[in-house]
Amino acid sequence: MAVHDGHRKRMLSKFLEHGIDTLHSHEMLEILLYYAIPRRDTNPIGHALIENFGSLRAVFDAPYEELLKVDGVGPSAATLIKMIPQMARAYYSDVGENYIIDSSQAAGKYLMPKYVGHTNEMVMVVCLDNKNKVIACVKAAEGVVNSTDFSKRRIAEIAMKYNAASIIISHNHPGGVALPSRDDIESTRRILHFLREMNIPLLDHIVVADKDYVSMAESHLLTDY
Repeated sequence: MAVHDGHRKRMLSKFLEHGIDTLHSHEMLEILLYYAIPRRDTNPIGHALIENFGSLRAVFDAPYEELLKVDGVGPSAATLIKMIPQMARAYYSDVGENYIIDSSQAAGKYLMPKYVGHTNEMVMVVCLDNKNKVIACVKAAEGVVNSTDFSKRRIAEIAMKYNAASIIISHNHPGGVALPSRDDIESTRRILHFLREMNIPLLDHIVVADKDYVSMAESHLLTDY
């Protein structure tokens, strides 16, 4: 029997009986790393990760290469850590088929989970049918999105590919607030006019930041809405 088997069993029992809310951040990481590091005490590694990055969230958001610099973290452990926010995104985004977006609130609820774990600015396009049912949600751009006006042609291409009756666009402000900037508003208005010429209705632009969102349509920031 390995030296740390008893401790691991006690920690797993604590989690199973009382839930994750009873654990400290380093203990959550300690337990997670059991499944990537089977023959080493992972408690010090959990502490080291928190000390290096400052918080549990920062650990999960850290680049893969930076995780590897922490003593005891190898490729398997770093990969497992990077999987967690993406699994969380998949969990919260799984709304099932036939999801209807018939309001700004429904759009915000649908889109906020799409950005869980993303540390770069990213533009999403939601394609809807004539009953406002989601046909597809596709990434249109990533990076400094304002410099390309959210890639107007790319957005139009996505809408046409899925034969969308209308679309909603969205982007995030990583580490910021959900309030649209002046550039956001002006870029969106240019996209609105571009899409109108192609008979593609733009219903809304949702700006997401952390656990908040702002609808440009609801805020009357799209003068042509």
